[in-house]
Amino acid sequence: MSVRAKKHLGQHFLKDENIAKKIGDTLTERGYKNVLEIGPGMGVLTKYLLEKSYTTHVIEIDTESVEYLKAHYLNLADRIISKDFLKINLKDYFSDEQLAITGNFPYNISTQIVFKALENKEQIPEFTGMFQKEVAQRICEKPGTKAYGILSVLTQAFYHAEYLFTVPPSVFNPPPKVDSGVLRLIRKEDFSLPVDEKMFYRVVKTAFQQRRKTLRNSLKTFNLSDSLREDSIFAQRPEQLSVQEFISLTSKIEKDVV
Repeated sequence: MSVRAKKHLGQHFLKDENIAKKIGDTLTERGYKNVLEIGPGMGVLTKYLLEKSYTTHVIEIDTESVEYLKAHYLNLADRIISKDFLKINLKDYFSDEQLAITGNFPYNISTQIVFKALENKEQIPEFTGMFQKEVAQRICEKPGTKAYGILSVLTQAFYHAEYLFTVPPSVFNPPPKVDSGVLRLIRKEDFSLPVDEKMFYRVVKTAFQQRRKTLRNSLKTFNLSDSLREDSIFAQRPEQLSVQEFISLTSKIEKDVV
């Protein structure tokens, strides 16, 4: 018995044992006792996670995959969550316990998985896994490039991001049309922002929505005072600003808007 990859779920099953083991080894095992694998499919990565000292849980929306896992991984059966990760409340399953997230993520929802993890950052000290290469690079990108954007700034405000290695299409069934990339996010020791988080998100998203414009033009909707708009930071474009500078910008806007 094997599971058929379903296009509508964005499934590309990893078939290379060495890559699976490498992804399993990306978790540092520090600061948590539980790991949640998203989209385990037929368990090629799962088997390596089960060898580790932490407790492995999996979440899988595909009922065919769930049946396969129950049949082949008997010791995992009561830790299979047959739900959509994007729709669950983590606290319903893990209370307030710290847990790491990993997986070979479906390309079509991978950025949504990151945003969901950011919403639950108090509970997630570590996040590793495989994305479409350009998405993984975007998350880890530094300022000053075209790839640096909303995803880079919001993730790196709370996590240290590291691009680990590239994976070719040939190790999947069916093979995707692009390379994949594996990354690791480790939550910062102090991951609370000195500004209002909602305002920070709003500033970052608004700035990058018109990324070719200077901040003076892209942030017009904030109705800022003329004196603040003369600040030199507003002459820059969003990709030129570091995470710290975006925090500083948000602080200036908060004081101006009050």
